[in-house]
Amino acid sequence: MAPKTEVLMSLRALRQLRRTRGFYLAGVLLWTAAAAWTGWAHPGSRQMWVSLLLAAVFTGLLGTASVWLHRLSTAQPHRPVHHAAARGTTAAAG
Repeated sequence: MAPKTEVLMSLRALRQLRRTRGFYLAGVLLWTAAAAWTGWAHPGSRQMWVSLLLAAVFTGLLGTASVWLHRLSTAQPHRPVHHAAARGTTAAAG
């Protein structure tokens, strides 16, 4: 059985990877749109190629984060997390 701190660290890593994946997705969309716009306005320009390069970098980062997230989520045991006491077990004040 894994120590409690190891489980907490992996839960933090999952949460952080989900946030990071969203950021990378926004970067892919932004740089792809910028490349399309620049390619339409100034085809073959340096700005278009830089935008395409950054879109490719963010696509690679998104793919890497997705693979890590998939590996971490499949390594986690599928058991419910109990944050509060079960219903009916609390004592009535009286």
